Amino acid sequence: MVTNAVIVSVIVMVALSLLRVNVLFAILIASLTAGLISGMGFSDSVNLMISGMGGQANTALSYILLGIFAVMIGLSGITTLLVNQMLKVFTGKKTILALAIAGIACLSQNVVPVHIAFIPILIPPLLGLFDRLKLDRRAVASALTFGLKAPYVMIPAGFGLIFHGIIRDEMISNGMNISLNDVSLSMIIPGSGMIVGLLIAIFISYRKDRVSKPAIQSSPTEIDMAEGIINEPTPASWNMGHTFTVIAIIAALVVQIVSESLVLGALTGIIILFITRVVKFNDGDKVVQEGIGMMGMIAFVMLVASGYATVLKETGSVTELVEKTTSIVGNSPMLLAFFMLLVGLVITMGIGSSFGTIPILAALYVPLCAAAGLSPLATAALIGTAGALGDAGSPASDSTLGPTAGLNADGRHHHIWETCVPTFLHYNILLFIFGMIAASVL
Repeated sequence: MVTNAVIVSVIVMVALSLLRVNVLFAILIASLTAGLISGMGFSDSVNLMISGMGGQANTALSYILLGIFAVMIGLSGITTLLVNQMLKVFTGKKTILALAIAGIACLSQNVVPVHIAFIPILIPPLLGLFDRLKLDRRAVASALTFGLKAPYVMIPAGFGLIFHGIIRDEMISNGMNISLNDVSLSMIIPGSGMIVGLLIAIFISYRKDRVSKPAIQSSPTEIDMAEGIINEPTPASWNMGHTFTVIAIIAALVVQIVSESLVLGALTGIIILFITRVVKFNDGDKVVQEGIGMMGMIAFVMLVASGYATVLKETGSVTELVEKTTSIVGNSPMLLAFFMLLVGLVITMGIGSSFGTIPILAALYVPLCAAAGLSPLATAALIGTAGALGDAGSPASDSTLGPTAGLNADGRHHHIWETCVPTFLHYNILLFIFGMIAASVL
């Protein structure tokens, strides 16, 4: 099992990332490693990876357009007013600010399901505020990842309804009946572990004052964005441009929800800001370049991560890993639960998608849980937790890439050491523990 392509390639990806190799190169090398171990040649591995990159093409384009939209909002000057107001409200209250950000992020999954779309708009203008308050950006990363993940784990609404529905449908299709309400009930205990992790991160781990180190190279645009000002002074009082900007934001949100397309939502906002002359057409090249600079990296990482996931699935190594693990464990409920969660962690760290991991795990785990005498509630808790494990902390997950895209707008936040490692430690470990508890008591 130690030569399994999934295990080896994930270890390679994590090791390279921790050594500060750019995550894009780390995922590329991990993908080639998985292909070679499973018997493919270099050419076949590369071709398979490229063929799978289209799976995230829509997401990548969405992120680029959101970056452009965020830059245009910054040009309107409305972010300056936001920062000034928040400075008055949160001066001396950095802990409350971190909790407020976690709350806003939670709304993005269920009440207003825009996922990470709010991050490039809200976070870059606040970076200067974080530094003034000496708020540790690792606490903000933890707050954002909590809000992007905990709601879909625990709450059957928005993205959570999709996640719980996948668990229910896959369990039923594999011979174990369960209702959506029972799935939601089963995920309360594992999700509670994330609440504990958030509180530890904000009140213990990252409560001390900290200002991020200056970037080695920071462009004037990046520095200005951190202060909520892009390239030119902006009025400190409300004007029609700000009103049109609010209209553009609301319109983008409505179109995104109605059409279920981030691309159409972002395009709507961009078009409104151009038509209303909040941003002049002549500035089009500038905002596109700056938008790509902000979100281009995350877009390309998502593309390559999709190709990596395709390689892992096509090699058959995921199924092999699960089958070998379960054949070793046998029917012991506690051992089965432990190794189910461990395998789920490894798979999701590589694939980077909790939603995409559930069907793989359910097909093999439902019969084993039934044989071991585990209840449908315990089985749902284990499958859901095993799928969710690794989403936080994975270099290829949008639950970590999204926060980094916002926090690194000024080039002063490291994706691995300041987003992935903190979120892995505070969420995956506690999810694992609380998942084991759920398997024992449900």
